[in-house]
Amino acid sequence: MATQRLCLLLFTSLLALAASLPAIDIRNLHLFNGTVDEILNVPPESSQNGNDGQHVRQARDIGPRRPAARAPGWPKDCSELPAGSHSGVYIIQPKGLHHLVVYCEMNVTNGGWTVIQRNQKDTPVTWAESWSTYKYGFGNVRTEYWLGTEYIYQISKQKVYQVRFVIQDSKDVIHIADYNLFSVEDEPHGYRLRLGAYSGTAGDAMTSDNPNTMQDNMKFSTKDRDQDTYSRNCAYSYEGGWWYSACYSVRLNFKGGLTWGNLCKGNCKSSLILIKPAAYC
Repeated sequence: MATQRLCLLLFTSLLALAASLPAIDIRNLHLFNGTVDEILNVPPESSQNGNDGQHVRQARDIGPRRPAARAPGWPKDCSELPAGSHSGVYIIQPKGLHHLVVYCEMNVTNGGWTVIQRNQKDTPVTWAESWSTYKYGFGNVRTEYWLGTEYIYQISKQKVYQVRFVIQDSKDVIHIADYNLFSVEDEPHGYRLRLGAYSGTAGDAMTSDNPNTMQDNMKFSTKDRDQDTYSRNCAYSYEGGWWYSACYSVRLNFKGGLTWGNLCKGNCKSSLILIKPAAYC
């Protein structure tokens, strides 16, 4: 009964939030647990005159439908936000796609970063999720979350992107790993990861010379879809979806201590993955 009441409360909250938003189709609203006022680029409330002359609110269409044309003013990613925008939750609409809620990091290196992953060692999020759950995202966009493998692909195919991994080690020191190119292939190609050249302070753990611990050029694997190069299922054994080979030098999608190459092996405290268009494109 307690579980049923919790589900009913969550469903009611989502309906209330949906009713307060403009007439837009946000498919990943399950990542947002807050009020409409906390979405920083929601336009003034849409309204229209009813038959009695009173203003009536336009409720969001929450039924399945084809993606609408991109409304004027909706950014395709966080890099299109106006200069001086604050970090926080925003609505974006990637080209040819419906609207999404994302967290935009505007305080790091000129801002404009779209957060695709955030995790902490003591997270309440269970990262041992299925393919479909990873595909459409889970967690809380303001705390620990995975944006969704499909949405990461849809965003990254729009332009030429770069990626930044921000790793907090066991001594609370922050380390950076930048790759000047970042893309994810579509689902029929296994959401294969493609990275460019490395720079930073964390060490190049994603493009290891060891094929058994390579993450670059690997397909994405989950506990119910094994696409790694190992004889067994890395995602099942290590409890989290990732671009495994046989098996990893980086493990960030995990409940517990995180791993980044030689920097920290199972005792990193937090991770953050950010993408934005490459500076020279």
